[in-house]
Amino acid sequence: MREFDVVVVGGGNAAFCAALAAQECGASVAVLERASFEENGGNSRFTAGAIRFAYSGVDDLREVMPDLSEEEIARTDFGTYTEEQFFDDMFRVTRYRTDPVLCELLVRRSFGTMKWLRSLGVRFQPIYGRQAFQVDGRFKFWGGLTVESWGGGPGLVDSETAIAKAKGIEIRYGCRVTGLLYDGTRVTGVKVKEDGKIFDLGAKAVVLAAGGFESDPEMRARYLGPGWELARVRGTRFNTGDGIKMAQAIGAASYGNWSGCHAVGWDFNAPEFGDLAVGDGFQKHSYPFGIMVNANGRRFVDEGADFRNYTYAKYGRVILEQPGNFAWQIFDSKVAHLLRDEYRIKEVTRANAATLEDLAPQLEGVDAEAFLEEVRSYNAAVMDDVPFNPNVKDGRSTTGLHVRKSNWANRIDTGPFQAFQVGCGITFTFGGLRITGDGQVVDQDLVPIGGLYAAGEMVGGIFYFNYPGGTGLMSGAVFGRIAGTSAGLTAGS
Repeated sequence: MREFDVVVVGGGNAAFCAALAAQECGASVAVLERASFEENGGNSRFTAGAIRFAYSGVDDLREVMPDLSEEEIARTDFGTYTEEQFFDDMFRVTRYRTDPVLCELLVRRSFGTMKWLRSLGVRFQPIYGRQAFQVDGRFKFWGGLTVESWGGGPGLVDSETAIAKAKGIEIRYGCRVTGLLYDGTRVTGVKVKEDGKIFDLGAKAVVLAAGGFESDPEMRARYLGPGWELARVRGTRFNTGDGIKMAQAIGAASYGNWSGCHAVGWDFNAPEFGDLAVGDGFQKHSYPFGIMVNANGRRFVDEGADFRNYTYAKYGRVILEQPGNFAWQIFDSKVAHLLRDEYRIKEVTRANAATLEDLAPQLEGVDAEAFLEEVRSYNAAVMDDVPFNPNVKDGRSTTGLHVRKSNWANRIDTGPFQAFQVGCGITFTFGGLRITGDGQVVDQDLVPIGGLYAAGEMVGGIFYFNYPGGTGLMSGAVFGRIAGTSAGLTAGS
């Protein structure tokens, strides 16, 4: 039986961070990716590449983006995003449920992990197109999210893959791990199915980084609740909970928000799973600048409750709960220039009209008369005396409505009008395995399982109900590095 010091199960950002960290400890490492080469990278390949971390200002950003130009600095207000702000966001959006030990590690190690990735050769750039609006000739970043990987999610995975190969890490595609080798005390390897053959692969330590269970409709319905089998999957079709189930099979403890997930507004006619050619383009995240209505023609959510970064990951659930599991986003011409690029792709479900009366019958599944009445009520409730400013929570709200809009409220009254039909797109599940601060999986007696570590979506206890945008990749990198380092040290001891 062939043996490695460390076997990493999975092929996304968390897996590669674990593999690279283990290799730095002197371990021989194999990365086992269930997907083929053409579909490799897990959910990381389907992201836009935004990554949240704490920074004190431009000098910190220059350490992560050394090619940031003086011209970019001069025309941009990058602001700051302190550890205290990161903690506040994590506590607020998870309703103070986030595990304090894991949250501390995530926040405190975020900047150091970004510098580590940059030192390995991963490149980053400012997110001008999606996280900054230009006002009076100057860009201003908002929502605590400033940086993305070059080439988005695909660029991140390809970069990490190239770095791993250059360092001698073995990567196997189409290699499905079906179980763990366990002697009752510690994990000693994995059971593998590859090229139609089933065999054992030995390891001194195993890192599970194989994603959540979002791509298994049966598990979604069981844990998230009835109706979740109807959601579209934003990312890879391979995240069917394998890693979680194989760990539970040897007694690993479950942890976290098992009925919760990251779910967004996603084109209603998107395919069952993510499409690599379209990537993240099916998302529709400019709703703060318009309104959303359901089949009854009624608004059902505060589109301007907060910056998109802090609401988009929970609004998919709200859309799924609407009649027919869909909604329409409505915009007029005053805000058309603020719509993100994803609204301009050809694979989009949309309606256009010069007047609201012409638009109403085009909104498939919607009560047209009720919709027109809802827009009239909404328009009458907008506080016109408050200036509109997309860069801040401007307080431009509505009054007297059953569902208030707290910020960025503009009347829907200037044609032409655009509407986009959205459903629910699930990104990843929040429930997973319980780990220690060094990334080691514990059993149901909360005793660490020898030789077994976990990272990425598989880690439970970090996110509850919601999450701050860009924290998924950061969590994968931080805990991937932690788990990989621990596994590498274990293998060498």
